[in-house]
Amino acid sequence: MSHRVLTTHVPSALAKEDDSVAERLDRPRGWILKAALEQYLALERTRHELTLEALAEVDAGQTEPHEEVVRWAASLPKRPRRR
Repeated sequence: MSHRVLTTHVPSALAKEDDSVAERLDRPRGWILKAALEQYLALERTRHELTLEALAEVDAGQTEPHEEVVRWAASLPKRPRRR
């Protein structure tokens, strides 16, 4: 497998956290960043696939009337507001 070097600027706090995790796991900083990037890209791929599926459902007319969704939302238990 070929490799490429990626360079980016990150806030100091994020770099310090990467350093801390790398030290705790006894891994190179780049290993932590590579794992994080892999996870993010997998999540983004899943989001994209789900969005395409949802749009296909809309195109196929598989939707619920607005009034029905509002009625359903109103039937949900109320959650206390966070302050």
